[in-house]
Amino acid sequence: MSGMVTSPEEKISNGGFLKKLEIMGNKLPNPAILFLILIAILAVISAILSSLNVTAVHPMTHKPILIKSLLSQEGLHWILTEMIRNYINFPPLGMIMVLTLGIGLAEKVGMMDVAIKASIHSIPKKYVTFAIVFISFMSHLASDAAIVVVPPIAAMLFYSLGRHPFAGFAASLAAIYSGFTANLLIVTTDVLLSGITTQAAKIVDPNAVVTPIDNWYFMSFSVFYLSVLTTIITEKFVEPRLGVYKGIKEVTLEKPSLQQINALRTTGIAALIFIVILLVMLVPEGAILRNPETGAIAGSPFMKGIVPLLFLFLLTLGLTYGIKSGSIRNADNVISMMSESFKGLSGFLVMAFAIAQFIAAFGWTNIATLVATSGAEFLQSINMTGLPALLCFMLFGQFLGLFTASGSAVWALLSPVFVPMFMLLGYHPAFIQMAFRAGDGSLNTIGIVNPFLPLFLEGLGKYKSDTGIGTYLSLMVPYAISFLIMWYLLFIFWYLTGWPVGPGAPQRLW
Repeated sequence: MSGMVTSPEEKISNGGFLKKLEIMGNKLPNPAILFLILIAILAVISAILSSLNVTAVHPMTHKPILIKSLLSQEGLHWILTEMIRNYINFPPLGMIMVLTLGIGLAEKVGMMDVAIKASIHSIPKKYVTFAIVFISFMSHLASDAAIVVVPPIAAMLFYSLGRHPFAGFAASLAAIYSGFTANLLIVTTDVLLSGITTQAAKIVDPNAVVTPIDNWYFMSFSVFYLSVLTTIITEKFVEPRLGVYKGIKEVTLEKPSLQQINALRTTGIAALIFIVILLVMLVPEGAILRNPETGAIAGSPFMKGIVPLLFLFLLTLGLTYGIKSGSIRNADNVISMMSESFKGLSGFLVMAFAIAQFIAAFGWTNIATLVATSGAEFLQSINMTGLPALLCFMLFGQFLGLFTASGSAVWALLSPVFVPMFMLLGYHPAFIQMAFRAGDGSLNTIGIVNPFLPLFLEGLGKYKSDTGIGTYLSLMVPYAISFLIMWYLLFIFWYLTGWPVGPGAPQRLW
């Protein structure tokens, strides 16, 4: 009935499961405290399993996997000697700090804000969500760096359009993280996984080779398929649930000044020059950024140095725009802006310390390896065949992905068992790899071991000061569940059609 007023209690009640999840989740302790608690639990479990002499055999090395106790003398020595190294070597730490310098400068000089405002008038509003999602899928070219760069920009774009920034952030993050490895281009993950698969396939066929393009048909189709569905989920479910965003300041859509537009054009020219120079150093045979041993792009300094290159690119853009627009007058301005951008990382640096210790301890105790190996042996022992076996395999790989931030690490454990097993059942190793990829990424955003969680909370906290784990989970659970269903439906469809998964890569060997 129109004109009725809904009480606050009714609003909470009507919020359903996700609202309750947000309320309960926000009652959890700070992520740093939470991971310290998990370390304590892990220590107790490791001590129990170690005392019971629980073991398994590693499928690759055929050596016994022994559980090491964190509560032993060896464990104490490991904690004391490795604590600092665990933190310093935490993969996202250095990457995020370096990229923050470049992103921070570009943001402080005003380039990001002006670029967003200028793009508003060139992209029809009804296509903004799709454009953000599609660009997020393509950003996999930058590997994990995409997780750091793209979602905050998507949030800023939505904010500038008067839409809820959480919706932009979540849609972009889902495409990058839950849609991981779906791309029209061949990226680092294609090279890494195909190498692991080839090694496992040689157990059955010494001449077997899986190339980086062997999943290209499936992964390329996934980009368009998932982009459309993610757009629908965002606009029809997630964003309406978030409601109207009421931030600290009103959203203004004023047009950039003439000086800002000129600075942006000059910055575009600088970006083009940077890209041309990069291509000259990469494309020609024997180019300086190619792999010096093989001459290929795979394993080259370009692929390994994508984060430093992205930093230099952002630095070039920030300096060009800042100087041209007048926001940078001397070198001290540059250092001051970069220093200012680091203030927002304080919370991340604290939380990253606790998460780094937990992930390192999880690996050192060998519990993750034990779980993966034992589970793989169990599925092999029941000797399931056909689509049900493939779906169980996908679910198992997805379950293990909840406990590790590295999909390639999970695949390295599973492939020596499942690739030979399914090959003996007549499946092409590239198809088995595709099944793993379709079942690997959906739940990344809500994984137990998520090294980027502090960064996500930091990004959302800019728009809602009391953002907690519950807020984040209530935002991303719909995407995680949706991607889980979408990936599996696509895989089943592909399986039933019998289409090849890539050039020269059929589903079956015979």
